[in-house]
Amino acid sequence: MSRTDEIYKPALLGRKIPVLTLDHKWHQLFTQTQPDQYIKHLEDELNELLKRQGKAKSESSRIKALKKKLMQEIVENAADASMENNEKAQKKAAESKRLIEECNEKLKEYEDELLFLPREIDRVNRELMLRTMEVCYSRLKENEKEIEENTQWINKARVELKKRLVRKQEKELMNQELYSYMHDIFGAEVIEIFDMEHQKE
Repeated sequence: MSRTDEIYKPALLGRKIPVLTLDHKWHQLFTQTQPDQYIKHLEDELNELLKRQGKAKSESSRIKALKKKLMQEIVENAADASMENNEKAQKKAAESKRLIEECNEKLKEYEDELLFLPREIDRVNRELMLRTMEVCYSRLKENEKEIEENTQWINKARVELKKRLVRKQEKELMNQELYSYMHDIFGAEVIEIFDMEHQKE
């Protein structure tokens, strides 16, 4: 028994878990994270059990309908079969009885399967749920680690950005003051000549 089983199985006892492979939202989980091989294996196993259950239910209904029809035929044929000289009716009654016995055997098999399958479906479904939780929580943990790393990087970048903005503003102010002093000292005409020369460069 894994650590996950030890922790969660007792807590989940008696709780109804939806059949995961029939739930569209369960499939959507794996657009966010990749299912592992074990999840795929459990998914296939669960789908196979559900198919078996569906087949057992439909076959059971079909056999019950056939048995009802055969019993009706026996009742309708009873008067003819009771006559000693009506061999054809007696053969038909015997064949119907044989077929009813076959129906009973098959029904017993399907009834046993329909008792066993829900328990097996629940077992595999719970296993699939536990494995899904492991994979999803592992991905959540990875994402949280990356979020934390990105948050730290963003915070450092913010500090650096503020420093650079302050330096930029200081240099802009320094340039304005330099230009203003130069303008006051040398005059507009001289500055214009130097501006034209520096713009060429």
